[in-house]
Amino acid sequence: MTNPFSSEGAKAPPKPFTAVEGRREIRSFVLRQGRFTPAQQRAFDGAWPKFGLDYQGTPRDFDAAFGRSAPRIVEIGFGNGAALRHSVRMDPARDHIGIEVHAPGVGRVLNALAEDGNGNVRVYHHDAVEVLEHEIGDGALDEIRIYFPDPWHKKRHNKRRLVKPEFAALLVRKLAPEGRLHLATDWADYAEQMWDVLDATPGLRNRAGSRGHVPRPPWRPQTHFETRGQKLGHGVWDLLYDRVADGASGQ
Repeated sequence: MTNPFSSEGAKAPPKPFTAVEGRREIRSFVLRQGRFTPAQQRAFDGAWPKFGLDYQGTPRDFDAAFGRSAPRIVEIGFGNGAALRHSVRMDPARDHIGIEVHAPGVGRVLNALAEDGNGNVRVYHHDAVEVLEHEIGDGALDEIRIYFPDPWHKKRHNKRRLVKPEFAALLVRKLAPEGRLHLATDWADYAEQMWDVLDATPGLRNRAGSRGHVPRPPWRPQTHFETRGQKLGHGVWDLLYDRVADGASGQ
């Protein structure tokens, strides 16, 4: 496994997931790489060979990557990695795959994972949709997590949001029977969009009922920004969906 951020392993930024509107492609994220700290660079140099997965665009043998066969969780857009790290520690029976496009966040989580030393986690620095489409088999995942995706809160940017019907259908394909989809957002109108899309997606059932949400589950740690927002009266919505037989998405 090569370090993609060394001078020898330098690569182009990942291709974003796009939706075509007329002749114009709409990106679901903007690549804001920020600046590497020396510690983050050392993490890529030292920890990527153990924890990193280079995107290859072909089906991956995760049993070989992890050295075992176990149920697997994917977290899309893990940010600074706090939730991923927490889950890796608390849930050693399952393997964890984190996907993030922003390199400084990947560097931070590599540092944390190297410090912890757990073997049940691997990370991609790549577009999550391409990883799901090309490297992860259908029905291969026990759970998919998407915590606080970019809300693209300006109305003219709403079309850039990740949670759309075609993306939801992809998630259903990748979940095993009775697998779980967990989303969290602190934007009320994005929660509304998630309900609009996911409650209508064949193969998903909202565990809390139509347009329902649940209290924060113990496997998702509360973030600093979440705590601050709640003190200011902001809401947070955790949505849990179960993978059911196609056509059984109702309540």
